[in-house]
This record gives sequence, structure tokens and C-alpha cells, in this order.
Amino acid sequence: MTVVVNLRNDEEEKVLIAFLNSLEYDYQTTAPDIELTTAQKKEIIRREKSFAEGKTTARSWEEIKKDLENVYR
Repeated sequence: MTVVVNLRNDEEEKVLIAFLNSLEYDYQTTAPDIELTTAQKKEIIRREKSFAEGKTTARSWEEIKKDLENVYR
């Protein structure tokens, strides 16, 4: 069964989620778990533009994993 709920504001979302959790329902949401700030969105756009213009290069997965290991130790 699929139920679509169009909420009008953040408060309604909080109430609905609290209700579903209180009854231990399994549910899925298409809303992101986190919201980016305006500054973060601008930074992503800046980086994408820089990459598209060839000003930066892609990093190898091994290099990225090393960075993540340093963060999550």
C-alpha cells in the first residue's frame, strides 16, 4: 500500500513522524535526512563549475578513502 501525504510545514512533518514512530510503523520518506545550508549549496555549485571548467580534477577512490579514514577514527 502507498500513502502520499503533502505536508504544509515542518511542524506537521514532525508530528506525523512522531506518530508513525510511536506506533512502530515501517515507513519510507523521500525527504533528505539532512538539509544543506545556503553556504554549503553554493560551495557544491562552485566546485561542480570548477570541475566542469577543468580547473580541478577528480580524485582517486583510494585517496578519498584515506581522507575518510582520518575523519572517522
